[in-house]
Amino acid sequence: MVAGLAAGISAAAQAPSLAMLDRLEPGQWQLRFRDGSSTQQICVRNGRELIQLRHPDSKCSRYVVEDGQDEVTVQYTCRGPNYGRTSIRRETGSLAQVESQGIAGGLPFQFTAEARRTGNCR
Repeated sequence: MVAGLAAGISAAAQAPSLAMLDRLEPGQWQLRFRDGSSTQQICVRNGRELIQLRHPDSKCSRYVVEDGQDEVTVQYTCRGPNYGRTSIRRETGSLAQVESQGIAGGLPFQFTAEARRTGNCR
């Protein structure tokens, strides 16, 4: 019994934290897409919102693929045929690189963008 309890505590302590995303500053962020698409402005309360840019209001299950000091990769699955895989690399607290691909609304998406904090949310 004690060994099982200790194993459970150890597994919980090793669960991915995605702490790097907590080091991104909250505020207004601009996404500049590498393919030349129009820039997008978003209000970011915490860096975790950058994971599901194509599924912002969806409740999705997540699987952390990489949880590094300056880079995270998360694969997620939402209701219906909607899913994605996003990698975020932190350069500073106000600058990050985002790569994401998946299916949204039954259509494939793929993008690479620079995310830069531009000020406070409006």
